[in-house]
Amino acid sequence: MPGCICPSGMLRSGRVGAERRTSAPAWGAAWMAAEAEARFAEGLAYCERFFMGRAQVQEALYRLTALLEAEGTPYAIIGALALNEYGHRRVTVDIDLVMREADLRAFKLRHLGRGYAERVPGTGKLIDTDLGVHVDVLSTGRFPGDDRPKPIAFPDPATTAIRGERFALLPMPRWIELKLASGMVAPHRGKDLVDVQELIRSAGLAIAVAADLHPWVRDKFIELWHLAQATDPF
Repeated sequence: MPGCICPSGMLRSGRVGAERRTSAPAWGAAWMAAEAEARFAEGLAYCERFFMGRAQVQEALYRLTALLEAEGTPYAIIGALALNEYGHRRVTVDIDLVMREADLRAFKLRHLGRGYAERVPGTGKLIDTDLGVHVDVLSTGRFPGDDRPKPIAFPDPATTAIRGERFALLPMPRWIELKLASGMVAPHRGKDLVDVQELIRSAGLAIAVAADLHPWVRDKFIELWHLAQATDPF
């Protein structure tokens, strides 16, 4: 959600103007239900907290990466949180990581019941039980989108991740490959292709980035690059 600006004056109680709801509005089809207006206002508030670095998902990320760094566990942040680092601003409510399967098992042995739980037993679908934030861990060697064998697989963060003081991410070309591979084979993952197109537009990526991608996804990147150059008439 690039450009999400949420001034505090917009976040008023659903009771504002409630006295007017007893009659038809002077314009518009109908009054919005108070519950719907409250949900909209909370969405705006979440945008504000996210872009100020105070959303629950960011607090959960800081806690999780601090644990992984302290334990020396290789990982890489993927998904929309990484997208923000690469140059496209988008709000998200969950955390996506790639880890080796053995490291995931070791993490669960240490931390399940101590701030984390499994949403689906025996998988990498976890939840931060203190903050209610979903954590999805994708295992090295599995395949994006439909989990069927293909030339693109989730990489080993021990050899691929780019590390900072507090976070580790994949190099942008590896992230793009995962998104493209997922969107190309899984119809329900079409948003992955949109993420790449929006990143191309927002970050001004050059078509030359295609040369750093696996040939299996290169043509799709070039297709999306050309689409991203179109001028929006609105």
